[in-house]
Amino acid sequence: MIQELECTLRQAPLFSQLTRAQLQRVILHAHLIQLNAGQSLFYQDDRAAHFYFVVTGQIRLFRLSEAGDEKIIELISAGQTFAEALLFMGTGCYPVGAAALLATEVLAIDNDDFAAMLRESTDTCFALLATLSQRLHALIAEIDNLTLHSASSRVAYWLLAQLNGDQQEVTLDVPKAVLASRLSIKPETWSRITRRFTEQGLITVTGQHIRVCDPVALRRLVAQDLPS
Repeated sequence: MIQELECTLRQAPLFSQLTRAQLQRVILHAHLIQLNAGQSLFYQDDRAAHFYFVVTGQIRLFRLSEAGDEKIIELISAGQTFAEALLFMGTGCYPVGAAALLATEVLAIDNDDFAAMLRESTDTCFALLATLSQRLHALIAEIDNLTLHSASSRVAYWLLAQLNGDQQEVTLDVPKAVLASRLSIKPETWSRITRRFTEQGLITVTGQHIRVCDPVALRRLVAQDLPS
């Protein structure tokens, strides 16, 4: 089991540069948590004693407005970590809530011991800083997409971001309502936009699968929507 966890954790940039002894130390001070679909992992403003690695499944991070409306901040898939930035923020509380989108297994990693391990290794600190910097840049790009682009352009941008090499098909592995919230649009807006893209020959939709037929046109749509 420990060897399997070592191999799995190596997938995450946060752990990829750790020595085997460091990785085994992380596992020794961690524990696995099984979540059912919809089950909460932690709530907004709970004490942040751990950060997490998603072994299987998917986690949604969200904030609640004063009116109780949920805004999805990020979707975390298997092989990714989350809440690690709180190691350095000193707030002591989670700024978001976290819940499973489907049956999910996460590894809860002890903040205090991980911080102690970082103090013992400058090289590990620099590797972690590089990881957090990459994540920061990705979040800034996403903020730009949400604030500078129209709803149609956001959907186009998201579709393009899901493409991998020559693969032109996107599989929706989360409910449309969740994805719409992630893009700061309503579910009916998502449906209207994808229907229009289909009519224009930009995409085809078959169940949970979307095939991007004209990525050049989608890129043009995103570019035209940027402020001059």
